[in-house]
Amino acid sequence: MIRNETEYGEAVSRLRDEQARLAEQKAKLVEMGLSSEEVERALDPFRSFHLQLREEVDYYERLRRGEVAAVQNLHGLGQMLIGLRIARGLTQRELAERVGVHESQVSRDERNEYHGLTVERGSRILDALRVRLDCRIEEPVLPEESTRDGVRAK
Repeated sequence: MIRNETEYGEAVSRLRDEQARLAEQKAKLVEMGLSSEEVERALDPFRSFHLQLREEVDYYERLRRGEVAAVQNLHGLGQMLIGLRIARGLTQRELAERVGVHESQVSRDERNEYHGLTVERGSRILDALRVRLDCRIEEPVLPEESTRDGVRAK
């Protein structure tokens, strides 16, 4: 996941480089006399990396436009917090100042996607980002016969 403008710039540059490398590799394979099917098969790993990088760049660009995805049952909460910071146009340093922690703490938290985040700290981060998190319970959550962690749902 791209977390800041520096990483974004590097990713965009890598994307351009990969595009050029892909074209060069295709030309070499064609020059070697491979069939179009063989060329496509040989280029698949390059394309896979290129597509993954393109998706990360696109995701970061959506975040910068303020398009932050919803989370369900708190899965993805860490990515959402990172996305909110990016959407708000804040650096890790600026968020750290607002929360009252060192920049390295925010960097570490984001690198770990806020794994183990406490409710209190999460609330401070949301306040610092000036956003409100609304929660609601929708029923039925699980079918009557389902179990979770060995506990039967009722």
